[in-house]
Amino acid sequence: MEWKLIEEPSQAAKVFKENLLKEHASGTPLRMKMDVRDSEEDRERELLLFYKQQQEWACPLHCTLVGDAAVGEGVMRYFLTTVISKLQFGFSLDLGGMGRTLLFEGEPDHLVPAASEALIESNLFRVAGRMLAHSFLHDGPHVTGLSPAVIHVLFNGDPEMATVVTEDCPDLHIRSIIKLLEQEELTPEQKDTVSDLSMSWDLPAVTKTNRRWLHNKLLLHAVIGRTMRQIKQLRKGLKDVMVWPLLTSRPDVVPLIFPKMAEMQFTPQMLLQKITWPVEDSDDEDFDLESTCRVTGFLRLFIETASSGTLAQLLTFWVGWEMLPPKLRVEISGGTLPTSSTCFETLKLPAHFKTYMDFEEALVSAINSAQTGFGLV
Repeated sequence: MEWKLIEEPSQAAKVFKENLLKEHASGTPLRMKMDVRDSEEDRERELLLFYKQQQEWACPLHCTLVGDAAVGEGVMRYFLTTVISKLQFGFSLDLGGMGRTLLFEGEPDHLVPAASEALIESNLFRVAGRMLAHSFLHDGPHVTGLSPAVIHVLFNGDPEMATVVTEDCPDLHIRSIIKLLEQEELTPEQKDTVSDLSMSWDLPAVTKTNRRWLHNKLLLHAVIGRTMRQIKQLRKGLKDVMVWPLLTSRPDVVPLIFPKMAEMQFTPQMLLQKITWPVEDSDDEDFDLESTCRVTGFLRLFIETASSGTLAQLLTFWVGWEMLPPKLRVEISGGTLPTSSTCFETLKLPAHFKTYMDFEEALVSAINSAQTGFGLV
């Protein structure tokens, strides 16, 4: 129990994890395998199948990338980055009948588990808990930006004592109804709208005297009440990987496994695997293969050598905020400096660059000087 006495939370976590891995070092290894030649959906199925199994999660982890020459620690980093990227930004698989599958939804630093019956019934939040804890155990990346209210309840906090704010409600329609209760007066139509929602959740209709109370109750149910089953599954997943004693005995370690969005660590792989590169179009007479290959090669080199902070700046310039969309698009264009169309998640790179030095200087200048918004930058 040496880790309980260590003052610095990151050092306490390090000692706990080392001890746990040492205790299971002679156990049956966990074998994670993925074929890079498979479709993205098939690779996701492999990951989900692996984490749905009942395993001794602290046993040695052996990762194999079929179809790739990579070996060693780099392969494990690739797997864990992929796992956390899927939790953070969504699966391509349609697991809930809604197209792509997001397990967490909402605004940065206010993310909550998705309110999907299909995901709950599939026990996918327990799988997510295992993924989160397994990456933490092996010093991998983390899901960032969870709502503090959800984290409070996840670690056995009283739901009634959770500090819930309107930004925690991911359903904008429900949020707009709850916000009506912040007004001085409600029209009869607005009263009916609020009462319809409150009574559908077994709460009383709005009156002159219960508005503040009802506002808080509706918000609590929208954020916590609708996600309690998901939170319980997440908790089971964390317990499966045996990191629960650390997280409950040392609350100061919790921000290490669930950091805020501002502490998000981007890796080159996260961006590169989302990019749709320009391809030759037989109908496009202006397409210049040589320029396209040269400039896209410069962009790839820029991403591969950039720090996490620079990648975050690039992403903000590209799409308007520090959240990876399903796809990042690249176009070769005219003009002098790189520009972006954030609403189409498209980075537009001029074709005139002949050297990487000139390209890098122009891209850094564009990233640092542009005021991005959800339109053309």
